[in-house]
Amino acid sequence: MSQVKSKPKSKKHNTGEIAPGNAGEVKAKNIVDKIWESHVVSQKEGHPCIFAVDLMLLHEVTSAQAFQTIESRNLAVRNPERLLATIDHSIPTRQNRLEIYDEAARAQVQMLRENCKRHNIPFMDFDSGSQGIVHVIGPELGATQPGMTIVCGDSHTSTHGAFGALAFGVGTSEVAHVMATGCLLQERPKSMKVEFRGKLQKGVYSKDAVLKLISLIGVGGANGHVIEYTGEAISKMSMEERMTICNMSIECGARAGLIAPDEVTYEYLRGKKLSPPAELFDEAVAFWNSLKSDPDSTFDKEVVIDLDELDPMVTWGTNPSQGLELGRLLPSPKKLPELARKDLENTLEYTKLEAGKSLVGVPFQWAFVGSCTNGRIEDLRIAASVLKGRKVASSVTFYVVPGSESVREQAMKEGLDKIFEEAGAQFRMPGCSMCLSMNDDRVPPGERCVSSSNRNFMGRQGPGSITHLASPATVAASAIEGCITSPVKYL
Repeated sequence: MSQVKSKPKSKKHNTGEIAPGNAGEVKAKNIVDKIWESHVVSQKEGHPCIFAVDLMLLHEVTSAQAFQTIESRNLAVRNPERLLATIDHSIPTRQNRLEIYDEAARAQVQMLRENCKRHNIPFMDFDSGSQGIVHVIGPELGATQPGMTIVCGDSHTSTHGAFGALAFGVGTSEVAHVMATGCLLQERPKSMKVEFRGKLQKGVYSKDAVLKLISLIGVGGANGHVIEYTGEAISKMSMEERMTICNMSIECGARAGLIAPDEVTYEYLRGKKLSPPAELFDEAVAFWNSLKSDPDSTFDKEVVIDLDELDPMVTWGTNPSQGLELGRLLPSPKKLPELARKDLENTLEYTKLEAGKSLVGVPFQWAFVGSCTNGRIEDLRIAASVLKGRKVASSVTFYVVPGSESVREQAMKEGLDKIFEEAGAQFRMPGCSMCLSMNDDRVPPGERCVSSSNRNFMGRQGPGSITHLASPATVAASAIEGCITSPVKYL
């Protein structure tokens, strides 16, 4: 069951402490209001505000032009200690990854190394112990903290919202602005509440929950909004599960997604390298506890989703909203209006699927567990639990790619690498890998991949490739059978 409620379009955001028409009455605020207002440096009526940024993450693909911009204007990086850089997108994940064959990728990596050294920016290089996907290493180092504003030249920056941070992707020119000033020009977003009721059943994970949300409201359902995720299911999720939810906020059009911090958040952060030290941690928690929506606060839109009867989800089309619970049938274009019918026909033609049929049993050639969505240690544990004592189908090439050097090391300590290798999967080095065709790991034209990543656009994993998004458990179970299947019987 799901419900979507929109507030009247005439509703305005709160911009002050006193509710209009109620002298002396303090207006309730949601968490988005609280973080936003605490970071407005200056606001001129009718203009974007000057908005303070606490942390900016950098990777090799979207930073080079930003560095060129500030250097061409003889500007310095204002607060290099508020930046954190790594390499992830264009690097290889094979064992001899230090040798980058692609000339453009090699240049990007070397340029980031040089820029970070020149501007004294912390840089997580190969074999530092902390290199990895930018949205994996920020949280595991403790750089991501509640109440922060966090930006990166990458759309999936919303991942960090799992900690009660306001985190969003920015363009390269905006990266340069933050480097030079520590601020951005920003319009105030709308707010949206998504409540996940009930609990996840066996074989169903946070990835399935967020795919269900996107299938219900569409790729533009949260345009212009920051989503707060709430509900019983959210409160019971681990931090890694929450990161998966927030990571895919952008796939339904949201500016960002976040979850109010709680004891689960604090225990995750306690003792991390860049977290507040032990003697200051309780003081930090006292502040973090204030980052909750007030009981009477309002949102511009509200969505309620019941998870009690949710089955594993798999996408079938060419955007993340085109997803189905396994066992349900693909839509038919017959009764659709002409434009929608044509779009559906084109999608089915591209994905080589037939209307009215089930995804269960559809054969594929590639499987991928990894990415900033599902490349953390819990994701690898889930995939390993399905694969243990079993074999990947001979028709399937399976890449398991940890999200960071730290995740890889932990997986090896637990023997997960041996499980993957004995099953016939390739356990590779950290990086974005097959999430996007920006490195050596690509799905060949016309071939199909079941992937734990976040996007299934045409050519996302390689020109002419076909992508089905799913949880790590569904990916692993399907890899065993060589066709799309539910993981429930393997758990």
